[in-house]
Amino acid sequence: MDATDPIAASERVHRRTGPTFYLATRFFPRRIRHATYALYGFFRVADEVVDDPGDATPAEQRAELDRIRRAVLGPDEPDDPVLAAFWRIRREFDVPTAEVETFLDAMTRDAGAVRCETQAALDAYMRGSAVAVGNMMLAVLGARDPAAAAPHAAALAEAFQLTNFVRDVREDVLERDRVYLPAETLRKHGASVEQVVRLEPGPGVSDAVRELVDWAERRYREGVAGIRLLPVNCQFPVLLAAVLYAEHHRLVRRADYDVLSSDPSISQARKVALVAETALWWWWHRDPEAVFYAVSAVSVPEARESRAVRRELATS
Repeated sequence: MDATDPIAASERVHRRTGPTFYLATRFFPRRIRHATYALYGFFRVADEVVDDPGDATPAEQRAELDRIRRAVLGPDEPDDPVLAAFWRIRREFDVPTAEVETFLDAMTRDAGAVRCETQAALDAYMRGSAVAVGNMMLAVLGARDPAAAAPHAAALAEAFQLTNFVRDVREDVLERDRVYLPAETLRKHGASVEQVVRLEPGPGVSDAVRELVDWAERRYREGVAGIRLLPVNCQFPVLLAAVLYAEHHRLVRRADYDVLSSDPSISQARKVALVAETALWWWWHRDPEAVFYAVSAVSVPEARESRAVRRELATS
């Protein structure tokens, strides 16, 4: 693609800022792949206003997000190539305006320091930062039954976001003065937000992180259960993204849930191995749940009757 093309510009942003999801995106059909570049490029341009603000004050960050809002929702195509790509895709795939607004509202709340008091507050924040993203992606993917697929898409989007929160605890403190671990969860385990800000690991913080990981894995289970509702040629990339994101949990468990001393990071070699392993299982089974539980760091749910999945794993 031409370097000045809006999709090419969006792809560069995606490849630079989201290498894990970019790897999975490469397996989408061309039309969906290009639309995903446009979505992700827009998400990152908005996110970087508050994630990498430079000398911009919170008020200036909010003003820039308002400018982006007007550009992508306005009647005329924006001059910025990444915003132009999203402007076009939003119209082509009928991406809901309300979800764009909800996402940008969440980004606006990230201007300046962030503290989260309760799990309910974090859940509400994720409605904009994660579920809105999942809903926009669902519009692009074109599920056979959007109403049935929507709760699963929301769950998977929240799972990805929760994994990001766990993975980035140290980075969020050091670079953005943000703590997404809910204060009430930390207090329940005898820890505090101040302890996280000081990057002081301890059993209480680790237990709070464990609770967030458990929450994320419940959302993965619900989300992956809906992949079968997507078009067949879109199922593998979404499944692969779930496998790659959830792999961070294996590293977090290996570190005994200490995410303050270092950031859990998946090596490129491990990513390649996961792609190959997931592809091999997919070639054999074409069952998103069976493949996910065979390959990912998330265990088969104990409480449900999943004899078919267990039988697949036992006989492999």
